[in-house]
Amino acid sequence: MKILSGKDERRLYGDLAWTWPIISPVEDYIEETELFSKLIKEHSKIAAKTLLHLGCGGGHNDYVFKKYFKITSVDISEDMLTLAKKLNPEVNYQYGDMRTIRLEERFDAVTILDSINYIKTVEDLQRTFITTYEHLKPGGVFLTFMEQIAGQFKQKNTTCSTHSKGNVEITFIENYYDPDPTDTNYEATFIYLIRVGGKLEIYSDRHLCGIFKLETWLECLKATGFEVKQVKFTHSTFTERRILSYVDLH
Repeated sequence: MKILSGKDERRLYGDLAWTWPIISPVEDYIEETELFSKLIKEHSKIAAKTLLHLGCGGGHNDYVFKKYFKITSVDISEDMLTLAKKLNPEVNYQYGDMRTIRLEERFDAVTILDSINYIKTVEDLQRTFITTYEHLKPGGVFLTFMEQIAGQFKQKNTTCSTHSKGNVEITFIENYYDPDPTDTNYEATFIYLIRVGGKLEIYSDRHLCGIFKLETWLECLKATGFEVKQVKFTHSTFTERRILSYVDLH
C-alpha cells in the first residue's frame, strides 16, 4: 500500500462515504450542535428561524439543527448528500461549492463547521466568507470555528478508534502532519481497517486541509463586513476548539 504525499484523495467523501455513519456516529454531534444552536439564538439580533448550513457532510449536525431551524444545507459530495438526505428527509439539501454557490434567498443564520478545514488558500477563505455574507439577513449570525490554528499545530498527531455496526467493524487511524509550516496547508492521512464478518480489508485516504493564523481569519471576516465575537469551548466528545461567531451588521 503506497500513499503519495500531497495527493488530495478525500475517499471518505466518495467510495468510503458509507463508513461515515459508523466511524463518526450522529450521537457524537448532539452536544456540540445543541451548543451551536444556543449560540446562534443568543447572538442573533433577529429571530433565528432559518439556517443555511454550508459544507453539511453527512447531515449529522443537521439532525439536531432541524429541531430549532428550517434548514437548507449544501455540500460538494454527492455521496455525503445521499447519507444526509436519508438521515434528514425534511431538510432541503443542495449540491454546491461553498466558495461560489448563490441561492435565491437569505437566511437568519449561516454555519460552516468542520468543512471549513478544506479551504486551503486565503483567497478561497475570503470567497467563502463573502458567500456567507451574501446569504445572511441583516442582524443574523454566521457561526464557524477553527480546528487548527497556524503556530499551534500539533505535528504528527495520531489517533485510533474502533467502531462497529452489525457484522462490520472499522478501526480508523488518523494522522495529521504539516510538511511546510510556512504555507497554508496540512495533510490528514487516514487508514481504515475494515472487517466484514471477520474478513479484513485495508484502505488509505489522504486529505489536504487549510491552516491559517487567527489574525488572517479576523482580517478576512472584517473585510467582508462582519463584527467578530470569539468563544472558546470544550465538550465531552471533541477536544478544545475555538468558535468564532459573527454578527452581520449591514
